[in-house]
Amino acid sequence: MRLILASKSPSRLELLRRAGLDPEVMASDFDESTVTESRPLDLVQTLARAKGESVAARVTDDAVIVACDSVLEFDGRARGKPRSPEVAAELWRRMSGRQGVLHTGHFVLVRRDGWEQRALRAASTVVRFADLTEDEVLAYAASGEPENVAGAFTIDGLGGAFITGIDGDPHNVVGLSLPLLRQILLDLGVQWPTLWRHHPSGLGTSDRGSHKPSMPG
Repeated sequence: MRLILASKSPSRLELLRRAGLDPEVMASDFDESTVTESRPLDLVQTLARAKGESVAARVTDDAVIVACDSVLEFDGRARGKPRSPEVAAELWRRMSGRQGVLHTGHFVLVRRDGWEQRALRAASTVVRFADLTEDEVLAYAASGEPENVAGAFTIDGLGGAFITGIDGDPHNVVGLSLPLLRQILLDLGVQWPTLWRHHPSGLGTSDRGSHKPSMPG
């Protein structure tokens, strides 16, 4: 059975690889601009589901498909990718010395033997930011790193020095909560160790996968 990551995020791919998995990458072609959800938690779950379903429509054989989307909730608003150094710098001037919540929606689809099971959940991690100098703000914005990441920061790159603490799963801040993904898969009948690239039995299931699956909305 194939394991497919419905994301072109290098950080998510590297996170799964370090956890012993070796997923295929199949980027979604879903147009994110069509989603108008304003509540951050609703937004990440809607986008994760849409990305996952977009990829699932192109896969015809048995597979486990994982899709995620992340935003930073700051000042009550969802902060996605700033896309420019100027926007990143302005956001960092506001975030400096404060904190936000990084939300990641997780959509998982398991298709096997003619059945499909789906789950949609979110993980949230509080992130505390250092009090940056203006020179640091400008240098980080100019580095290019914050332009294409949710909330204009990373914890596993140049931005790591500007994060003073977190409350919650650190993997979630990278873009995918490994503990949550493991639990979702277990609930859908897939044992986490069977996904390891060197596991002798290959992708397997638990007894929970033997009955007719439910189809959450």
